[in-house]
Amino acid sequence: MFSKTTKFNAALAACVLAPSLAFAHTGVGQTVGFVHGFSHPISGLDHVLAMVLVGILAWQLGGRALWLVPATFVTVMAVGGTLGMMGIAVPFVEAGIAFSVIVLGAVVALGIKAPVAIMAGVVGLFAIFHGHAHGSEMPAAAGGLAYAAGFMLATAALHIAGIAAGFLIGKVSEQKGAIVMRSAGGIAALAGVALFTGLV
Repeated sequence: MFSKTTKFNAALAACVLAPSLAFAHTGVGQTVGFVHGFSHPISGLDHVLAMVLVGILAWQLGGRALWLVPATFVTVMAVGGTLGMMGIAVPFVEAGIAFSVIVLGAVVALGIKAPVAIMAGVVGLFAIFHGHAHGSEMPAAAGGLAYAAGFMLATAALHIAGIAAGFLIGKVSEQKGAIVMRSAGGIAALAGVALFTGLV
């Protein structure tokens, strides 16, 4: 009988490694679009931090937030991506992305247990900015649907990594106390401040 940890790790590995199968196929338009879309969220520190923090936050809240918070982010991000692809302006995109890292890092550090609907609304707001950045930076040669599928899948993978990180940090916190989770969130929030002020 496999332990819960073994099953969790196996599921995590499958989810994270599965996108690599798509890279094995040859092709031009759609494949290139998917690869560009998948690589965009993982190529910037701001996006990676925010996506992982959403996963950690979902783990902290637990229950239905474990799937609802990340699903809200990915869904609303698709809307923001569509706006970006269509060339519809959204104000303060870069500031909104940096601010998302600050706020989410602070929420994780402080262990805020707001209702799931409120937290889903917060991450949904930030998802508009992240999605718009992905959509507006789509290469001209990329296929829109394939590109969108790529950045949505990469985002979901980062959320899963965040949930796994939350699980691991939680286990360490059982031994070392809340300081571990507070430190992780605090460091992320400071990184957000550096991004916001242009230091990084």
